[in-house]
Amino acid sequence: MEFGVQFFPSVGPNLKSAEQYWGEALQLTQRAEQLGFANVRTVEHYFHPYGGYSPDPLIFLSAAAALTKTIRLITGAVLPVFNNPLKLAGQIGMVDAISKGRIEIGFARAFLPHEFARFGISMDESRARFDEGIEQIRRLLEEENVTAPGRFHSFEKVTSLPRPTQKPRPPFWIAALSTRDSFEIAGRLGYHLMGIPLVGAQMAELLKVYRDAWVAAGHPGRGRVMLAFHMFCADTREKAAAIAREPLNIYLKSIVNAASDWMTGVASKDYPNYQKMIEIISKETFETQVEKGAAWIGTPDDIRKSIAAYDSQVGGFESASLQVNFGIIDQADAEQSMALFAREVMPHFKS
Repeated sequence: MEFGVQFFPSVGPNLKSAEQYWGEALQLTQRAEQLGFANVRTVEHYFHPYGGYSPDPLIFLSAAAALTKTIRLITGAVLPVFNNPLKLAGQIGMVDAISKGRIEIGFARAFLPHEFARFGISMDESRARFDEGIEQIRRLLEEENVTAPGRFHSFEKVTSLPRPTQKPRPPFWIAALSTRDSFEIAGRLGYHLMGIPLVGAQMAELLKVYRDAWVAAGHPGRGRVMLAFHMFCADTREKAAAIAREPLNIYLKSIVNAASDWMTGVASKDYPNYQKMIEIISKETFETQVEKGAAWIGTPDDIRKSIAAYDSQVGGFESASLQVNFGIIDQADAEQSMALFAREVMPHFKS
């Protein structure tokens, strides 16, 4: 298993300025590389404290590329539904060049109704826009003189520049939350998978859908899965909980607040059961997340046991992407936690 760090800015100006947040994130990225973490990623969201500090993950990853040499840079994820594929393909090629071939691209459908409303895009077009967008971006990166008539974007004889540094293109990931079709499509297309353990016991079943689709499509191996966890490691369980409890509870409240439209009658054919999912998340707390292994918080021994138990529960996964500062955890505390994790946890899971 490999371990990376992620920055999901569930924070607003009343808690921390964007200047401070991204300055700390870049410092932690440099430290993560020194400690042996494999990758760094951030999200694309808009308008709300839940993710809104990061409307373009490629901007952060470009800055991170300039400060590092080896760590992989992953979008977690970009949203084709809100972007022109011609623009995204060019940006991807540019960051691939700046980073000397270290970028990896995660794609997601988006799921927050307020973002669709503000962009003036129907949620019922989400799946179609995603499928068309990712395929057009793939072709623009892999091919030259691309002609792609589409429902939402069309172009003729386009060669995207810069051409990718990685051949035929950077690796692709698909972010999936709870929709079975998303896991199946990722496996069938042969793309890596990003997941979030918020759905609890369903994750094992959903990962099996992904693995089965991967094998059925004839791809070698069984695919690659990255799951996201909050992580805080300290020398005592009490210290870890004291530092991490409030920031994690703020994050959980933030996601429910950002997705609250699902609870007030919003519905879409492309998002089955999302009202129920948000209702479930609304009942989550620091304690429930730690208990079910969705948050790794405690001593090194506690966390080693949590990782082993969750890995076994879901049938194995290849990469853990760790929220290390929860947006508002003190910089020194986050660095100490990362260092302790790297020294006393990571070596136990080296393959």
